[in-house]
Amino acid sequence: MNESGKAARPAGGILLRPEAGQTIAQAKQNMLARLDALDLAHCVVASNVLDTTGQAMCFSLTADQAADWAPGHDTLGLAGRLQLDTEQRGADLTREIVLALLVAPIPVAFPGINELVSAVAIRGNIVRAARKTMLSFHTSQAERPSDCWTYKEDCGFVILPGAVLATALAKATQPDVSGTLYSFSCYRATEYVILLGIAEELAHCHPAMLRQLQALWTERPIMSGEFHEVFLREQGSMEAPLPPRYFVPGDRVWFRNPHEASSEASGYEGSWVIYLGAGLFANFWKYQQPYTLADKCLEIFHWRNALYLDEQGQARIDESRVETLVAASRLDATETEYILALMQRYRDPRGVYQDGGCMDTTREFARWVQPGTTDLLLPKS
Repeated sequence: MNESGKAARPAGGILLRPEAGQTIAQAKQNMLARLDALDLAHCVVASNVLDTTGQAMCFSLTADQAADWAPGHDTLGLAGRLQLDTEQRGADLTREIVLALLVAPIPVAFPGINELVSAVAIRGNIVRAARKTMLSFHTSQAERPSDCWTYKEDCGFVILPGAVLATALAKATQPDVSGTLYSFSCYRATEYVILLGIAEELAHCHPAMLRQLQALWTERPIMSGEFHEVFLREQGSMEAPLPPRYFVPGDRVWFRNPHEASSEASGYEGSWVIYLGAGLFANFWKYQQPYTLADKCLEIFHWRNALYLDEQGQARIDESRVETLVAASRLDATETEYILALMQRYRDPRGVYQDGGCMDTTREFARWVQPGTTDLLLPKS
């Protein structure tokens, strides 16, 4: 409640509704107990909120704590400020995910505590999978491990009958599992990493849906726009952009190439990545060298300076030259500052190449998955 005793409208953070048969007070107590286990309850403010759906609780960091840990909703430094080791300690990754949700500039809603727990678990699964994902770079080839995948002319790659979906996805994306690098786009890789993260959580919380998902993938894959509609939520918009440095581990993020000519090169329209937390973004070409935000901006900027036409007159990018140019820029603080200021603007709308940078206005993350509250509706094969 606010000072007048009336229910407040949600301003940001985690918006949690009571589950069936649960009171607001019980939902609050349950949530605070989980926050206490993460040593976060002492720095969280809880408020009753009222919207068109009914009553709920909003949990967010206190203003002072948010200003110290994520000033201006900048979550890139959260792990560093709290000295979290999110690679070696799973609890630290969970803590960073929850903290980033608690400082969300607009509410991230959940229809109950179990759905929030699953969402945090899925994000952790996605981060762990993305850290191990590496592809063989090729702008036109696509291949998968033949022991669990096959290609259908009418729809693309599907898993073989009897193959385990999670295993097939890991083999296609993780050389530590398969021993081989496979060629396909970074966009498809993000779909596989997200799907793997969802499948791993479904095994625990909703095995019936996992069986449906696995059966579907033997008939046809869900890809591209349909994948977004079926599996993902999106927050932010061109009209109401998220803060440019606000990311939650497990987010799918788009960095746009704002240079029209080099964006014509196949595979260089932009870059789809997963935010790993600790200020790092997945590098699907060199997974042991994840990107910082500055790394990604410098790389995309220099695509324009490594553009050439091949023997067929097709636009191409010389990756070796990109690396050389990025290294040179890093030695010149003034040039680096100029490039970052240019690239860290919000992107222009699609089809427009004017004053925008590479930063997107939205973030994408997995839908709800719990039985009874899931909004993940699988299409018929």
